[in-house]
Amino acid sequence: MARLIYLGTPAAAVPPLQTLVAAGHDVALVVSRADKRRGRGSDLVPSAVKAAAIELGLPVTDTLDDVASSGAELGVVVAYGRIIPSRVLDIVPMVNLHFSLLPRWRGAAPVERAILEGDAETGVCLMAMEKGLDTGPIYAVGDTSIDEHESVEQLRGRLVEIGCRLLVDNLAHGVAGLPIPHEQMGDPSYAEKIRPEELELQWERDATHLSRVVRLGRAWTTFRGRRLRVLEAAVEARDATGAATAEAGRAAAPEGDSPGALNGEVVTAGEGTHLRLIRVQPEGKQPMSAADWLRGARPAPTELLGP
Repeated sequence: MARLIYLGTPAAAVPPLQTLVAAGHDVALVVSRADKRRGRGSDLVPSAVKAAAIELGLPVTDTLDDVASSGAELGVVVAYGRIIPSRVLDIVPMVNLHFSLLPRWRGAAPVERAILEGDAETGVCLMAMEKGLDTGPIYAVGDTSIDEHESVEQLRGRLVEIGCRLLVDNLAHGVAGLPIPHEQMGDPSYAEKIRPEELELQWERDATHLSRVVRLGRAWTTFRGRRLRVLEAAVEARDATGAATAEAGRAAAPEGDSPGALNGEVVTAGEGTHLRLIRVQPEGKQPMSAADWLRGARPAPTELLGP
């Protein structure tokens, strides 16, 4: 077992913290971001990791310099969200759980970028922290395929489980038991944060791309000048003749409709493809099935989704 500090912020970083404590490691200090004001009352709200640390009875801080007096042998970093300066790494060496197969998708949004680019597989790397952005050598890797229908949260959840196992297996014999790391091999790619404009459904794009945007969880379009979130959707399969292959009783969009045209729950997309809406959320309303939304909205034949 080891004396550790733990650095993390969002909900995805909570299970690894809980796993380390359950495995018997001495977590001397948890570092997370400062409380943020949220809600109508602007109350200060702790991060998910800080709340979990308090529940576990662990000391917690939002000041990185507190690491110096922790007496820890090793830091474990999971989605901390801040660059850790060299002065801190010089005091306590650190490992990081990164949710990609490095050097592919270094950076802030590796899970989102893997889905958006249609990667067939991804994984988790337990890597050594160094000054560069996710450039450190790798201790261990766990990989997994990406299901073409799973959401970013579903995939992230599976990656967190893999990461927890990596931590347990590779820290079972303390810091001295870590394997010899190997350098990253291959050409790097960079996972920049998803920009708001990337989440707008551009109906001129093909349905496969649009379905990937929906899987990121915050996709949106507009209808009658108001925002319509698309929570769940699927590519409308077509046979060799161009006819819809979905089950009987579902309307299919005719060929030649303009991008954004609605035919029942099916929206015409680019390159002769079609996307079936499954769950949506109109502005100011609760999530609902696309069928329920259509019954209330009653779109005219000439109305389109999007600007």
